[in-house]
Parts: sequence; structure tokens; C-alpha cells
Amino acid sequence: MTFLGPVAWPPAPIRTERLVLREPKAQDRSAFIELLASPGVHTYLGGPRRRDELECETPEVPEQWPGSFVVDLGGAMIGQILLRRATAHRRPPAAGKADLGYLFLPRAWGFGYATEACAAALDWFDGVLPGEPVVLTTQSANVRSMRLAARLGFTEVERFQAWDAEQWLGMRGAAEDRCRTPSLR
Repeated sequence: MTFLGPVAWPPAPIRTERLVLREPKAQDRSAFIELLASPGVHTYLGGPRRRDELECETPEVPEQWPGSFVVDLGGAMIGQILLRRATAHRRPPAAGKADLGYLFLPRAWGFGYATEACAAALDWFDGVLPGEPVVLTTQSANVRSMRLAARLGFTEVERFQAWDAEQWLGMRGAAEDRCRTPSLR
């Protein structure tokens, strides 16, 4: 597949101390619906989708495309990591670069799973496309997401207005650059 370049997809499952990043399966369908219908998850993403619409529209194996990792804890989906090319309609510093996104079910918040899963996905990415920068966009009001971005080595490139809110765009470069990035902890 060429979603991020000459990278084979799907990769073998990525294992961390507590989690597995893997491709989506049919067993994840209800968790995807819960994730997409959650008002808490979508506070900074334009609001949740209607559950009845999701029940009708969600395929048997949802989000089964290159760049979509399920975050699995003990055999159950707790979140999703997305790595894809930022589209041309994105701001110039981001367009064409690898773009990191993440969504976690509220019951998985506050345990460090997002940091662990995103770090593992970025380590995998560094292995297949070494030195390539990655961007991340979040609303500046989403303080938890901005702290996570800092822990992962993203530094602010700019702030801009979009979707009726101030957005924060961060970028992460090669591994040696991340080691010099201060944390917002």
C-alpha cells in the first residue's frame, strides 16, 4: 500500500507492555460505534454521530484501511490510532505529511494508554519511514491532547482558526529532535 509511502499494510500486531495495536476486526464493531457516538470523545471534534445512523452505516469490519490501528487492551478495543497523509486542503505546514490522530473510549482515559499506544505507533512509523516528520492537529482548548502531543515530542508550528475554534498544529521530526522537546506535564 502507498498510504504513507512504500509501507506494507497491515503490519504485524505491535505489542507494548499493556496494549496491542492491530488491524480492526469484526469484534470491534460495537466499540467503534460507541467511540463515534460518544459526546465525550467528540467534544473537540464537532460532536458525536447519531448511534442509529452508525448502526446502519458501519460495516461488519469497520475502519479497515491502511493507517488505522485498533488499540486493544486484554482482547477488547479501547481506542483507535490513525496514521495517514494530511490532505492537500490542510494548512501548508501539514499538507502531505504523515498525520497522527487518536480516539479513546472515555473508560480508557487517565491510565496512560493514549501515550503508550501513540508512542508505539510512532516508533513503528520511525522504523518504516525513518526521519519523516509527523503532524498533529487539535483544538487548543483540548489541553489533555496538547499535553499528550508534547509528551510524544510534537512542538507547536502554529495556531489557526478553523471549525469555529482555535486549532493547534504541532510537528514531530526525526528521533534526535524529539529528545530536545520540552514536556508540558
